[in-house]
Amino acid sequence: MMSNDDTMALIQKLGNRLVDTFHYIALFVIGATIVWSAAHDYIDMIRTGHANLEDILLLFIYLELGAMVGIYFKTHRLPVQFLIYIAITALSRHLVIDVQKVADNFHLYLLMGITACIAILSFSIGLLSYTAKNYGCPDDSDVKK
Repeated sequence: MMSNDDTMALIQKLGNRLVDTFHYIALFVIGATIVWSAAHDYIDMIRTGHANLEDILLLFIYLELGAMVGIYFKTHRLPVQFLIYIAITALSRHLVIDVQKVADNFHLYLLMGITACIAILSFSIGLLSYTAKNYGCPDDSDVKK
């Protein structure tokens, strides 16, 4: 007969395996969705015969999303820098689209706000890089794999 501690250890082991299985399935689904979306948009660009800046920036967003999933898959950590890069690219793309579509009604405050957000996010990338270089990253020894 199994002791209570053995039963709890077995349940804990089974739970960890189920969580890991779900984790990997979800990452593959997210990765496949990114590839599918990027391929769909790329085929549309080929069909139109050209790619404008809006399309190219969208491809960069897909690239960063894919890199983020890949890093998360390998390290089980989600680097904040990738999210910030995606936000900067998305804001830049938004700025380009709005300037082209509503050039007559484009507000200066919106332009300044988006530009300020990009500057703040860029500063945060610099700060994160500086602190990682000078103070290191959190130790991975406490992360269970």
